[in-house]
Amino acid sequence: MINLIGTYECKADAKGRVMFSSALKKQLQPILNEGFVIKRAVFQPCLELYSMEEWSLMMNKLNKLNKFVKKNNDFIRRFTAGVKIVEFDAAGRVLIPKDLCDFAGIKKQVVLSSAVNIIEIWDKDNYEKAIDDAALDFADLAEEVMGNTEFDELS
Repeated sequence: MINLIGTYECKADAKGRVMFSSALKKQLQPILNEGFVIKRAVFQPCLELYSMEEWSLMMNKLNKLNKFVKKNNDFIRRFTAGVKIVEFDAAGRVLIPKDLCDFAGIKKQVVLSSAVNIIEIWDKDNYEKAIDDAALDFADLAEEVMGNTEFDELS
């Protein structure tokens, strides 16, 4: 498992190729050659980039769902809709497929944001709006999510 740190701004070219910052590539170096999976996010208009190891862990969880339960089957189909395997090219870029760029509204300015073990890929305007929207009630959210939790129980 990898724990990523940082938020980085970069640009997408006309073909949808995104050059990752050297600081982020350095964190990804141990797994760079394994390839990655990119998909639509569930809750936000952004994309999620999983290492192959993280994707396998997620697929193991999904494989435990009973596929003869309709809502499980519907969830799996929706969760994996548009999933693609991507790799870094020789120049250190990742090509984001057009359908996924369209979903996330990615035009030119891009934000790569670490989300613990995955990377969220955002159109910069959408990212800033999501951060601004979340700031309004972040104190309440932090208290609700983390306030009643013993940190020792999380490990």
